[in-house]
Amino acid sequence: MKLLIAEDDRSVCEMLQLFFQKEQYEMTFVHDGLSAQEQVERRTWDFIILDWMLPGKDGITLCKEIRRRFDTPIILLTARDQEQDRILGLELGADDYVTKPFSPMELIARMKAVLRRYQRGNAPDGGEAADAGATDDSGDEVLKYKQIIVNFSARTVTISGRTITNLTPKEFELMSLFVRYPKRVFTREQLLESIWGYDYFGEERTVDVHIKRLRNKVSAPDHPLVVTVWGVGYKLEE
Repeated sequence: MKLLIAEDDRSVCEMLQLFFQKEQYEMTFVHDGLSAQEQVERRTWDFIILDWMLPGKDGITLCKEIRRRFDTPIILLTARDQEQDRILGLELGADDYVTKPFSPMELIARMKAVLRRYQRGNAPDGGEAADAGATDDSGDEVLKYKQIIVNFSARTVTISGRTITNLTPKEFELMSLFVRYPKRVFTREQLLESIWGYDYFGEERTVDVHIKRLRNKVSAPDHPLVVTVWGVGYKLEE
């Protein structure tokens, strides 16, 4: 796995190198935001770790710019532990958020959890499922329900002819889950387990942040599409 680590604290880099070598990762370390930006432009990465307070260009700005163009998994490292900071990082496209000081083993566990979420997971048991396993004219695997088409090969969602291409990986997985089980109401706990995984270290607020972003991207002004079922969770509006 090709791993880009942007961290200005050399001692943190040395510590991570020792642990990542055991995982047999191919690592590239940079120590400022502009160098990180250059590396993102030059190569394709399997995973990116960004320190929030990088010199030159901070990690949160880089995260936002990377997410506009790439689906690469991103974890932010930061000494900022306020809830609003964590939410900001998630809203701008980070997949997870690790507060310093941290254990390298915890970081590796979080990375593996993020990578599992990027893989197409199994939907939860129970409930009536939409038509899965269909293909379109180009042979791509798609999931169809009424006016919604989820294309797993292109990782796009088309709603009434409007194709949405800027979904983050977790937004895409959330939408796929809702479309696969259109009549089911999912609690926050169920969404955390299904999309983030049982070993995710986050909290239910994470679900609310991603649902809000997803709803803004897929909904029409008069049709929210993903709706809140008060006191329970979220579902697809039919």
